[in-house]
This record gives sequence, structure tokens and C-alpha cells, in this order.
Amino acid sequence: MGTGSSSGGAGSDATAAQVSVPLRFAILFAAQFAAVGVMLPFLPAVLAGHGLAPAEVAIVLAAGSAVRLVAAPLVGRGADALGDPRLVLVAAALLAGVTAAGFALAQAFLLLLVVSLAHSLAMAPVVPLSDALCLGASRRLGFDYGRVRSAGSAAFILAAAAAGQLAALAGVASTVWLFALCLLATAAAALTLPRAPAGPQDHGGFRAPFRNAGFRWLLPLSALIQGSHALYYGFVTIHWQAAGLSPAVIGLLWAEGVVAEVALFLWGRRLADRLGAPGLAALAAGAGMLRWAVTAETVWLPALAVVQLLHAATFGAQHLAAMRVLACLPPAQAATAQTLHASLGVGLASGLLMLASGPLYAGFGGGAFWAMAGLCALALPVVAGLRHAYASGR
Repeated sequence: MGTGSSSGGAGSDATAAQVSVPLRFAILFAAQFAAVGVMLPFLPAVLAGHGLAPAEVAIVLAAGSAVRLVAAPLVGRGADALGDPRLVLVAAALLAGVTAAGFALAQAFLLLLVVSLAHSLAMAPVVPLSDALCLGASRRLGFDYGRVRSAGSAAFILAAAAAGQLAALAGVASTVWLFALCLLATAAAALTLPRAPAGPQDHGGFRAPFRNAGFRWLLPLSALIQGSHALYYGFVTIHWQAAGLSPAVIGLLWAEGVVAEVALFLWGRRLADRLGAPGLAALAAGAGMLRWAVTAETVWLPALAVVQLLHAATFGAQHLAAMRVLACLPPAQAATAQTLHASLGVGLASGLLMLASGPLYAGFGGGAFWAMAGLCALALPVVAGLRHAYASGR
């Protein structure tokens, strides 16, 4: 090829590379959220199948959650210090896939507890590091983070359905191997990601993200809005079953919410650009007040079908708001900020509210969803603080 065409060829190569990077991240998100879709519904059943009593199942799951809360920020800080979070992501996903096999191989309670601790330690940073890397690449290359992230939500639905079929054909323990395979695929996908360009190293440690006012307001916002989903995740299926809805209908209601979330991620960029992070958070809080109020007051199927569409706002809009706030932090703090947000802004609050959901539902039934609506109402003044932080440029 002559000199005159080589510059055009280089431009074409650059364009091809730019197009391929979003696809690589989409595959990464699809693999890791497929793993979540496989095991989130079935891990308790796997543990019970090994002979664990309900209290022992709860201990194994709670211990894993506690480890994730602590491990994610520590690994995130280490990834920033290393300067190449991609390598940490590969190692974490690989180790998560290997330790996942222990859920099939171990039998006794203590062994399964050790497996859960080791697996949770490895799994903790996988999603936040993926988000940090994708946000950085989207800033450099100009692609839509939300559209790429939608691959993960779509994969979650498909994987959950596939795991259900696998469990019916080969037993619930067989889902562990699909889970491990998805995590190994996550590690392989992470290997294909481009390395972020070298930049100045940050030495602020865990304190550095807190210097950003937007980040400080984001943590309570995510705690209130994302935490308001705890009762839904833990008890809405029980509530709807008690009201006489069939498992098939309940499954469709759950799927409808995730499909709405995918739609927002795919086609919501113009709306997100118009609202900005404060507007997206306000939308999430307002939608949460409406969604949980309706869920508290009725089990009439048409009403439930309508408010399930609000999952796009209550979860999706707040997630996009969080990503926009986190994208404003320096790249050298990206992994630390993402993992702190995942642990302090979402994980800790969701865990505590899940614990509170049991007594709430036992005492008030569906009326307990009014408490979740109240959390979203409390988020509105916090949105005002985030808006002020943006207006003042802090």
C-alpha cells in the first residue's frame, strides 16, 4: 500500500479499534452479569442441597457479603496504586471462577464457609473495576457507557433463564459449573481490554475521593435510593405469591423491570445528558416514591405491571447518575472511588436494609413498602446537595 493510502488505512484502523473497544466491554459486562444471573437465584438452593440448615445458609451468605464490603475498597485502592486496574480485574475474575467451583465440591458447613469467604474476596472488585475501566475508556473514546452496560443486564435475564433450565435437567448443583464458566469468561474478556494510558499517580489513598463534594453527596443518595430495593429483592416474590400471583406471572414482572432497565441503558443517553447526575437522581427518587407506594397499596396485576417499568428509573437512572459523578473524579482515583461507592454507597446500606426488611415485612406485610418510599423521599434533599455541588463546580 502506498504512502498516500497509509494514512487513510491508519485512520481506518483507529476507527476499527474505537468501535471494537465498546464491544469488548459489552462482552465483559455480559460475562460477569451472566454469572450473577446464574447464581443469585440458585446459590441458597445449592447450599441447602449440601445439607446446610437455613441458619447455616444465612451465615455463609452473610459472611460473603461482609467480606465483599471490606475487600472491594482495599483491592480498588491497590489497583489504583498499581496503575493498571485491568490486571487486577483479570486476576480477580480468574480467582473468582476457580473458587466458585468450591460451591460444588465442598460439602461440610465449615468448608463451604471458607469457599464463600475466598470467593467473595475475589469477586468483590470485579463489577466496580469493570465500571471504572469502562468509564475511563468512554471518556477517552466518546462511546456511550449506558449502551455498553446494557449488555450486562440483558445477559442477566438470559443467564437466569438458562440456569433454571439447567437446574431442571441436571440438578441445582450443576449451576455452579455454569457460574464458574461465566467468571472464567469474564477473566478472558478482561484480558482483551486496552490498557489505560499512564497518568499521574494519586497518593491521597481512601481520602482522595471524599475531597470531591459530588462524591460525598453520592454515597447517601445511592444508600437511600438503591437501598430502597432491599425489601423488593428480599420479599416481593413472597408478597405476590401470598396474593395469589402465579410463579410464571411473578417471573414476568421481574423480567419486565430488567427489560425496562436495559431500554434506559440502550436509548437513554439523550435523557441522561439533559438531566445530568442531579436530575437523574431526582428522577430515581421520585420514581421510587411512586413505585413503592403502589407496591405497598395494591397487588392488582395491571398496576404492578405499570410500576415495574419504573425499575428503569429507580435502579437504572440512579446507576447512571452515580457513574456520571464517578466519571468526574481523576483517573488515578477511579478504582478506589468505584469500590468505595459499591461498598459504602450500595452494599452496606442494602445489607442493613435487607436485615431490617424481615421484621418490617413480618410486621406490616406489603405496607412495609411505604418505608422504602420514605427512603426515596429522604433522598430528595440530598439531591439538592448534589445539585449545589455541581452548580458550584466542586
